[in-house]
Amino acid sequence: MIPFLDLKKINLAHAQELEQAMIDVLHNGWYIKGQQVSAFEKAFAAYCGTSHCVGVANGLDALILIFRAYIEMGLLKPGDEVLVQANTYIASILSITECGLVPVFVEPDQDTFNLSLDRVVEAISPKTKAILAVHLYGKLCPMKELAEITARHGLLLVEDCAQSHGAKDARGLKAGNLSNAAGFSFYPGKNLGALGDAGAVTTNDTVLAELVATIGNYGSQKKYLNRYKGVNSRLDELQAGILNVKLKYIDRENNKRREIAALYSERINNIKIKLPTWDRSLEDHVFHLYVVQVEDRADLITYLDSNGIQSLIHYPIPFHKQEAYAEYKDLSLPITEKIHQHILSIPISPVMDDTEVQTVIRVLNEY
Repeated sequence: MIPFLDLKKINLAHAQELEQAMIDVLHNGWYIKGQQVSAFEKAFAAYCGTSHCVGVANGLDALILIFRAYIEMGLLKPGDEVLVQANTYIASILSITECGLVPVFVEPDQDTFNLSLDRVVEAISPKTKAILAVHLYGKLCPMKELAEITARHGLLLVEDCAQSHGAKDARGLKAGNLSNAAGFSFYPGKNLGALGDAGAVTTNDTVLAELVATIGNYGSQKKYLNRYKGVNSRLDELQAGILNVKLKYIDRENNKRREIAALYSERINNIKIKLPTWDRSLEDHVFHLYVVQVEDRADLITYLDSNGIQSLIHYPIPFHKQEAYAEYKDLSLPITEKIHQHILSIPISPVMDDTEVQTVIRVLNEY
């Protein structure tokens, strides 16, 4: 079986360094907000090109803390509307509703799966105060144009970078440095993954960075003095040590993903299978996922499985069909629903070998 993603193999490629990082944390004796966290925050900010990086517990917390901080700053208030693409993972939407903000769902571009600029402009109302741009599957949203729109309308622009570590736009700016603030996830399956949950916020706004750090530390800047009703959301020292190792290899591993994606895009020629849109002259896609579209998805999944290839659906059920958001069940989102019905993610990872890649190509062409 060709696995969809062999996490064990990915991490064992760095086994010696990862083991040493864990030993260093063990023997240091400082396990919360220590040297590894400080080192990672500095290194990841430099990598993204931002002034600040604040480590937090996970990617959802990263986005929640951004919105919480903006509320404390008086730039947002409960009831304000945030535009977000309707086909995103539910965590993007949870971050909005958890802060008492109102998500307004924008149908995506059918080719890129990301925000449609025309539909964004159509959706802006007097209640709109922010846009949450999700770089879905590893491809950047059109951030330069979105920044121009938000500047023109006086809106905040926030990035959900959970799947886009290292993606770079035509100007050379990286994910995490294309907005007012960005949230990252380092869930194990991400391009830059820890060995457990972890996340971060990047920004060039000093006030926002300090608020995110404070709210995520029980609302406290000084022990036992709590300025805000905060939460406990801190990047773990052990996970930071692991991320410090893996950050050194992220660009190399992203390039390997692009090489595989290029082979898929060049050699999969089955007219039944629609391939993702990608301008290969750019580095704006890091292929966290390689997502195809097919009319009869269940049939293709069965066929791939019978040929020893694992595939996954990201994501099978749109948010407005989830019980958690039953209040939106009558929304008309035909593009989003079509995407959720027909997409399928095929194997792509930095540890796939040539034989596996060629097998995936051959099997899909024979479908």
